[in-house]
Amino acid sequence: MLYGPELHEPLTDEAWDEQRARDAIAGIVADADAAFDPDRLWPAEEWDVYEATPPLKNLYLGASGVIWALDALRRRGLAETAIDLPAAAARTLEWWRGLPDYAQWESVPEAAASALLIGEIGPLIVAWRLAPSAELADRLYTRVRENVGNEAVEIMFGAPGTMLAAQAMLEWTGEERWADAWQESAESVWAARDDDGLWTNRLYGETFRSLTPPHGLVGIVLALRPDPRYEKLGREAAEVLAGLAVREDGLVNWPTRDGRLKLQWCSGAPGIVGAAAPYLDEDLLLGGAELIWQAGPPGMEKGSGICHGTAGNGHAFLKAFERVGDELWLERARRFAMHALGQVERRGPGRYSLWTGDVGVALYAADCIDGVSRYPVLESWD
Repeated sequence: MLYGPELHEPLTDEAWDEQRARDAIAGIVADADAAFDPDRLWPAEEWDVYEATPPLKNLYLGASGVIWALDALRRRGLAETAIDLPAAAARTLEWWRGLPDYAQWESVPEAAASALLIGEIGPLIVAWRLAPSAELADRLYTRVRENVGNEAVEIMFGAPGTMLAAQAMLEWTGEERWADAWQESAESVWAARDDDGLWTNRLYGETFRSLTPPHGLVGIVLALRPDPRYEKLGREAAEVLAGLAVREDGLVNWPTRDGRLKLQWCSGAPGIVGAAAPYLDEDLLLGGAELIWQAGPPGMEKGSGICHGTAGNGHAFLKAFERVGDELWLERARRFAMHALGQVERRGPGRYSLWTGDVGVALYAADCIDGVSRYPVLESWD
């Protein structure tokens, strides 16, 4: 079996309705406004705050991600938040410096403070984006360079993640130092590559190799997009993915690092299809996307979000549409968007994070309105 059917539920019969999607996005923003405390930020859901120190501040599960999403939705003209976002970002950074989210972890990864999704890089880049200053930029630059050679070779904690931040700062500022910082990190990532085209990740006291966007191959390749060697790397990554694909009656999935078959952005076909769409063999891309459709959306245990929920799986349809141009995939993406918004309503609003919460669903619905894929941070900072 290519996935666990018990983790999925039947797709809603509700047809795509752009105005309904726009209203739901506005409702998610209004709820985030109502729940916000200028001093304490947002309340954390139990799963998100596990072993962490609230209020959560990081880009992945905390206030930085929510602030960034609210700003992105505002810039796209979809909803206007009442929150003073620059002040909220500054307060989030202040909180992070006083109490990092991982302060109570038994095992802190190497250079954890310099991580993109969990460390200080997230609050820093969001604060700079909303209120640029030389002080914030210099601090961010220092953090990026601190992460060079990190044994966690991945988007979440390692240099590939901080390369995304450096590339964004280069595009926003045009300052050459960001190109130099990006290149320094890139060379360290190239040097860590194994002979078979994968990377070994050392994290939480474990040593493993992964294919996934947050922890492995396709995320690392994505971070190396500006490199002149990218095209060749993409071909080699496609060969690796073809060799590791698990096929069944024209459907395709990829195993996790421990050999299991899951079906979510962070583990399995949704993330592989989404991140590797530019170079993945087309039959594998479509076989993975079809499996996601036939399985149906993840159930309420996994939820609606972009990490391991319905919106994350739906992004694969947007990438299939982008790759082959068949409107069928856009239609399917939009059906998943309606389902994800329905799951937010069924659960009740109040999950305040980018990757697992409601604002990530709002961004996915926004992508479905426009018919484009802008997976947060990995694909787009806008």
